[in-house]
Amino acid sequence: MRLTFAKGQMKLLVIGAGMMGSAAAFDMARSSGVESVTLADCDIARAQDAARFIAKSHGKKGASVQPVALDAADEGSASALMRGHTGVLSAVPYFFNVHLARAAIGAGCHFADLGGNNTVVRKTLAMGAEAEKNGIGLAPDCGLSPGMASVLAGDLVRRLRSDKRRGRAGKHAKKGEKSSIDALRLYVGGLPKKPRPPFEYQLVFSVEGLINEYVEPARVLKNGKLVEIEPLTEPEEFRIRGFRPMVAFHTSGGTSTMPETFQAEVGECFEKTLRYPNHYTLIRGLYDLGFFSSEKRRLKSGEVSPRELTSYLFLEKLSGEEPDVTIMRIEAQANKRLLSYTMIDEYDRRTGLTSMMRTTAWPASVVLQMIANGAIAKQGGIKQELDVPTDLFLREMSRRGIKIRFAQTGR
Repeated sequence: MRLTFAKGQMKLLVIGAGMMGSAAAFDMARSSGVESVTLADCDIARAQDAARFIAKSHGKKGASVQPVALDAADEGSASALMRGHTGVLSAVPYFFNVHLARAAIGAGCHFADLGGNNTVVRKTLAMGAEAEKNGIGLAPDCGLSPGMASVLAGDLVRRLRSDKRRGRAGKHAKKGEKSSIDALRLYVGGLPKKPRPPFEYQLVFSVEGLINEYVEPARVLKNGKLVEIEPLTEPEEFRIRGFRPMVAFHTSGGTSTMPETFQAEVGECFEKTLRYPNHYTLIRGLYDLGFFSSEKRRLKSGEVSPRELTSYLFLEKLSGEEPDVTIMRIEAQANKRLLSYTMIDEYDRRTGLTSMMRTTAWPASVVLQMIANGAIAKQGGIKQELDVPTDLFLREMSRRGIKIRFAQTGR
């Protein structure tokens, strides 16, 4: 299928040929208006394997994918590679993103990343003025959550805001008054369709990103105040038809910039990760015992941090190829009026891509193309909840087979 979304001839670069990077390149290569895709990785063989898979999948209908070797830690080499490209997507771990964004600004190349770390995102957006001066769009947090979830959450807030202007659900809150939108709740999780005990989970994205979600504080709104709370806290039961009960709990990164963006009008804002109960119990135990600590421990065999060892063991024990499912529910509530978006997406046997690859990498591909072709006209720092046009975004998700359902109740 050749997608008709993009306009003009774009040369796009993806840094990182892992699960998400290869899925993003897969999507870019089949989008009209994309002349070529460069797929860079420190392991050239991995980039070559991904390029061959994409070429076999698309045949002559897709744009060419050129594999190249790149050390993402080398800012100078990254900037040199970016020159001549319209846009670049960082699909490497979050700790590379600040200097890659800086390299993109210097190279005159639009930039997007998969984000997930609050500190890194703030540092990236702090370069927004410089990016705007150079005519560059800078869009962190373009994956699933944050990313797609942020786009949809922003749309729900705007819908409720519009209702209030028409007098459907009260008035805008003034200083000192109760917030006009009671709650903005995000529930998102990637799960195996057939979970295996005891952890009932398999890795569907980078282990560094997973552990970061489990250890960094979550930024939320409580009673209209921005607060940071401990991860893995406030568990609640989550139910959705067709699945057994899950546990939803706080993890870091999912709210991204939304607490600041909506603080003036939203009372409660949070994002919770969905897992099966056994997984939550075991992960909380590992957290309490210090298995995610980065502090080095001296052992007879040498020094190692618990986090390094846990990462190694997670890769060894939690990797797998079982079909997965991604569940997302976004809710915004004002008085008795409740708006929601719901997505249940499963592994795609036709493309051979996991659900998490599709629902994370394809939104990022779409947003980068929107920036590169002018559908997102804003330059400088771009926030998903404010600057991504929801109608166009949803059309592109639908064209890619990702179905998202809107619902509303109450008045």
